[in-house]
Amino acid sequence: MANLLLDDGSIQRDLSEIVAELEPMGIKLKHYDPGTSLLFPELLEQDVITESEKRYIVGLHSSVFEFLQQDNGYLWCDLLNVHPGSPQLETWIATYNRYHTHTAPEAVYLLAGEMIYGFVQPDGRQVQLLIQGQDYLHIPAGIEHWCSPAVSLHFKVVRYFTTVEGWMPNYTGTEQEFKLQS
Repeated sequence: MANLLLDDGSIQRDLSEIVAELEPMGIKLKHYDPGTSLLFPELLEQDVITESEKRYIVGLHSSVFEFLQQDNGYLWCDLLNVHPGSPQLETWIATYNRYHTHTAPEAVYLLAGEMIYGFVQPDGRQVQLLIQGQDYLHIPAGIEHWCSPAVSLHFKVVRYFTTVEGWMPNYTGTEQEFKLQS
């Protein structure tokens, strides 16, 4: 389940209070456990998975979360698998670990591992959100944020798309005030 680090150093662990804190930005956070991870626990634990295994996982989650796709206009999804040996790990971190916005929504369902998101709230305060397995996060277009893997450098996440171009980061230059330690 998610944890939210507030700018005063306190950590919010109650999902309903985290949701209330993120709501003014239009960010949606939900915890879904449809039980699908029971169908492929070994795939969630191993670092490298094949393209056919990725297609299997994405296909299964596309059918389970069809309501998310319909409600939010997602056209397709893919699986991003990050681990310490990932060939593009440093590039991925360098691309998304700075404050940026997107022209389309960013939506993810985390299957395994942990990810950290930082957000600039409307009043300028910064918060950081640690999401974990079975957390779904929807960030509307235009919300200033960054993301990074947690210290384990391991996660598997289904990403939902409305456009390819919409996921390109538009860097804002905002400096990160603090870092969440997972």
